[in-house]
Amino acid sequence: MSWKSTADHYSRMSIALHWLTVLLFILIYASIELRGIFPKDSDGRNLMKDAHFMFGLTVFVLVWLRLLARTLGAAPKITPTPPAWQTALATLMHCALYVFMIGMPVFGYLILSHLDKPVFFYGLEIPPLTAKDPDLAKQIKSWHELGGTIGYWLIGLHALAGLGHHYLIKDNTLLRMLPRR
Repeated sequence: MSWKSTADHYSRMSIALHWLTVLLFILIYASIELRGIFPKDSDGRNLMKDAHFMFGLTVFVLVWLRLLARTLGAAPKITPTPPAWQTALATLMHCALYVFMIGMPVFGYLILSHLDKPVFFYGLEIPPLTAKDPDLAKQIKSWHELGGTIGYWLIGLHALAGLGHHYLIKDNTLLRMLPRR
C-alpha cells in the first residue's frame, strides 16, 4: 500500500486511514449515543461504553499514522486552484480536526484514569495515566462532552465542504480522497 500521494490523488494509505477514521467516528458516536437505551450498570450499557473507549483510542493510534502519511509528501493539488481564503480555512479545519482526534481520546483516558476505572484496548488493560481524582474527572468529562458536540460540527462542516467542492464548485477536492477505480 502506497504511503506517497501523487500530484492528483492521496496515497492509498491516506485514503484508507481517512475512511477508516470516518467509520470509527460513526461507531464512537453511535456507541455513546445508544448507550442510553440500556439501563445503568447493565451489560449492554457497559459494552457500549467499552466500545466507545476502545474506538476512541483506536482513532488516537491512527491519527499518528495519518500525520506520518501527511509528512511523506505534499497534498495533491486542487484543480482549479481555490482562493487563498479557502485554502486558509481548509488548513484551519484540518488543524482543528487533528486537535480533536488527539485531544478527545486523551480526555477520555484521563476521565477513566481519574475515576480509577480500567481501560481496555482490544483486550489489553492499559495503565492509568493519573491518580484517582473524581472531581477532576467530572471537570474533564464536561470538556470531553463539549468536545464531542464540537466534533459533530467539525465533522459535519468538513463533510459539507467536501460535498460543496464536488457538487457546487466542481473541483477535485473530494475526488482526491476517494478510492481509485
